Order: sequence, then C-alpha cells, then structure tokens
Amino acid sequence: MMRGLTGVFPDGAVALVTGGSRGIGAAAALALAQAGCRVVVAYRAKADKAEKTAVRVRELGRECLTVRADVTDETQVIALFRTIREQFGRLDTAVLNSGVTADGHAAGMSLAKWDQAIGTNLTGTFCCLRETVRAMYSAGGSIVLTSSTSGVAGRPGQANYAASKGGIIAMAKSVCQETAGRGIRVNCVAPGFIATDMVRRTPRRVVEQAEQLIPLGRLGQPEEVANAIVFLASPLASYVTGKVLTIDGGMING
Repeated sequence: MMRGLTGVFPDGAVALVTGGSRGIGAAAALALAQAGCRVVVAYRAKADKAEKTAVRVRELGRECLTVRADVTDETQVIALFRTIREQFGRLDTAVLNSGVTADGHAAGMSLAKWDQAIGTNLTGTFCCLRETVRAMYSAGGSIVLTSSTSGVAGRPGQANYAASKGGIIAMAKSVCQETAGRGIRVNCVAPGFIATDMVRRTPRRVVEQAEQLIPLGRLGQPEEVANAIVFLASPLASYVTGKVLTIDGGMING
C-alpha cells in the first residue's frame, strides 16, 4: 500500500465511501482508514470484493461496515444513511464515488445508454449528496465527489459520461455555497487515466494514445487518487471548498 496521510482525522471520525468495493473507492477506503477513520463501504453488487476491502481496513485497526446499496434506488440510499446513523451516530466525511461507463458516439447512442451513465453517475451521486448533507447539517463535515477529466475537457465517445461527470462538478460548485454556512465542504477530484478495471476495459490503442499525451508518461494508480481524496476530505483542507483537483499526470492544462 502506498504511504498516505496518517492521523489527520479526529478520534472516532466516520467516513462513507460509495463504490468502495474496488478501484479508486477501495483505495480511498483504505487511505481514510490509515488517516484515522472508521469506514462504511457501500457497494452495489460485488459483496466479496467489498468484504475484501473491509478486511484490509480492519487489518489497519479500524472498524469497517459494508452496506449493499444501489445509488440509483432512492429507497436504498435512504436506508444506507439510516444504517450509518444507527450504527455510528455520526458521519464526518463522504466520498461519493459510484460510477459507470456506457461509451458510444453520440450519433448512435441510445437513450438507454445515456440514461445508464446519467442515472448512476449524476442522479445517483445527487441522491447520496442530498442525504450526506442532511446527515451533516448539524455538525458539519466534508464531501468529496469523484468526477473525471472527461467532465472537465470532454472525450470522444463519452458524451453521456462526460455530461454526468461535468454535472457533478457543477453540482458541487452549487451545493458548496448552500452548505458552507453549516461547516460542510464540498470538493471534487477529477482523475484521468487511472489503472482501474474501468480503464482496463478501454481498448488498448486508446490507452496507449492517452499515455503518449500524459507528461508523466504513465497511468495513475488508485492510491494516488485516494491520497488526494483524503487531503480534500481532511481538516488539512479546512479552507478549501467548491474546488476540482485534477489528477491526471499533467494531461490537461488550464
């Protein structure tokens, strides 16, 4: 495991990570545990992978709860936050990370494909964000949303994905202004090409072309995104809200 921040959260802090069973979500769960949090790993379908993440969190000496919740189902999202309230009685930080791709050129894209990306990435994130704000309304907290460089600069074949991830950025910039007076910070990370299952499903030629455009000359690792998430979520970023941190090896400038 890459070395991360340690001891930067207050005692007893609780962190939620959606999409926490693998990739960036799993790395974030581990990094938050290393930083001092008890962790709730929310997942949609991969119970075995979620539990594997939980085992690794517990090996770090932190409590970990896994909860199955499809973020596109409002009832399940509300039940997730009820479970957190009943189990821990607090929520200090949330990493809203659930996401899917359904790539295709816009001219040939079905509404079903469009809705698949928008439903999970944008509407699902909104449902979780709304419930997070409600949970933090009295005591404050920090929220980190996972966007993408596609949401910052666009990418061919990803009109739906880019729209959903760009929407996340706009949502964060709006909600942070609504919640600042309550001590709730809202920020985004925008990863580029990161070595996750999602990128591994991308055609190899596309990844190779991308690598040639990355000044650092390689794909990023989930742990590198996770460390940025922990910084934004933690008191170290106490004066940062409404911002987008691009983590892409220098691929996007400006």
